[in-house]
Amino acid sequence: MSTTALHPSVVIRSARGSDAEDLRRLAALDSAAALSGPVLVAEVDDHIVAALDTRERRSIADPFVPTGDLVELLRLRARPARASRRIGAWAHPRARAA
Repeated sequence: MSTTALHPSVVIRSARGSDAEDLRRLAALDSAAALSGPVLVAEVDDHIVAALDTRERRSIADPFVPTGDLVELLRLRARPARASRRIGAWAHPRARAA
């Protein structure tokens, strides 16, 4: 038995232009529209199995792979980016007032 099957490598990262075909394939597998905004992807052993549009908060996933936990990881990873935008918006008026 391969150790990859027992301990898959999981990577959460921003999508790149070179991921476009994989994201279209993933959307087709999920019977969903392609994602259009900034996207985070979850890779398992170098294969994209889930993705999240960080603006719309809409996800797509491979229905043949257990991805529920990966989609939750994508949502958690996207959360700090949203919080930092809010903090940044608050920081600018304070900086001008100082």
